[in-house]
Amino acid sequence: MFEAKFSDGVQFKKIVEAVKELVKNVNLEANGTGISLQAMDTSHVALVALQLNEKGFKKYRCEKSLTMGLSIENLQKILKCSGNDDQITLKTQDEEPTTLSFTFESKNRISEFQLNLMSLDQEQLGVPDTEYSSVVRMPSNEFTKICRELGNINEAIGIETSKDGIKFYVKGDIGEGQVSVKTNDSEKLEERVECDVDEPVNLSFAVRYFNLFNKASALSNQVILSMSQDQPLVIEYIIEEMGSLKLYLAPKINDEESQ
Repeated sequence: MFEAKFSDGVQFKKIVEAVKELVKNVNLEANGTGISLQAMDTSHVALVALQLNEKGFKKYRCEKSLTMGLSIENLQKILKCSGNDDQITLKTQDEEPTTLSFTFESKNRISEFQLNLMSLDQEQLGVPDTEYSSVVRMPSNEFTKICRELGNINEAIGIETSKDGIKFYVKGDIGEGQVSVKTNDSEKLEERVECDVDEPVNLSFAVRYFNLFNKASALSNQVILSMSQDQPLVIEYIIEEMGSLKLYLAPKINDEESQ
């Protein structure tokens, strides 16, 4: 028996919206502690990792660990049948389920749907706990805006950290540009910028992955960027009271990384 009830169904819809263009078919793993998802994009450059803790659900029950393979595209089609005020419940009675049921509840309406599952040959990747030399927390809407603007100039975006802030820069055929964001200790979380830098980094990444994943900014006012030189970047959005959604992105090796 597996049952997971979101008190805020929009939150689940935002998660699916954030990953839909990065991953196509995924294994949803459920056990007594919550729900998780790990999947590589088709080019094997980026890894999406979702963790939802059981305490964050309005109701959660999982008597036995389950693996549920599903299509993100098909999942989104089901979720489009729900309203923004609906509570969403995922449920299956089977130990080896072939379908996953969805219930959408509002004050005066209950809708029920079944999503066919699939068998996917995907291994759960071991993501090691890493100590990063630079960790930056900044407003998610500011990060989204910077990526969108600089992405107009070049397909690669450079990131350089210091104790005073973080710099984003591009250099392309039409010219070059940079945006520097300084640390501040604003009382408003959505405006605060914090840079915990043991060692500065200077890395370059494909901006299209940022722009795809930044749909997750709807989940949190802040984004956390964790970096070490020549290591994958981790972009993390904290999902209030539930868990987190992360994107691991490998740096571009052959591009010029300094201005």
